[in-house]
Amino acid sequence: MVLLNSRRAEESKRGLICSGLESLTVNVMADQIQIAVAAVSDSSSEAVIRDHRVRFDRPVTKGGGDSGPMGGEVFLASIAGCFMSNLLAAMRTREIKATDIQTVVTGMVDGTPPRFVGIDLKVRGEGVDRDAMEKLVEIAGRGCIMVNTLRDKMDLRIGLL
Repeated sequence: MVLLNSRRAEESKRGLICSGLESLTVNVMADQIQIAVAAVSDSSSEAVIRDHRVRFDRPVTKGGGDSGPMGGEVFLASIAGCFMSNLLAAMRTREIKATDIQTVVTGMVDGTPPRFVGIDLKVRGEGVDRDAMEKLVEIAGRGCIMVNTLRDKMDLRIGLL
């Protein structure tokens, strides 16, 4: 844990820390995914996902401890990560070798309360011709659960850098 023992003890006394975090499990079924997220300090929380832990926090400038990314940042990273796993799988299936594969995700925020109104995914890779990469990007976009969820909900653009 990132927290110092004395701070953790104090937060535990105030009921902020979920001592049973290790017992929280991810429930993955064919038609649902369930993840529990528990408070670990007065500004941060942690998700246990299979054998992985993800800490969320606010930056110091927003009253947090900056012990992890904000939820919106993880949301964007999740979109790019989902897309990338599908892109890499498409490349592996077709035995396409490339280097420096990267997806840059940008979220446009607007409104009150603020929300994402658009998302851009821009992909690059070395060693793959442009036509082949465009086809791989199309395949990855169709296979990504995050892209499929958001496609009709907001302005979502996927292309090459």
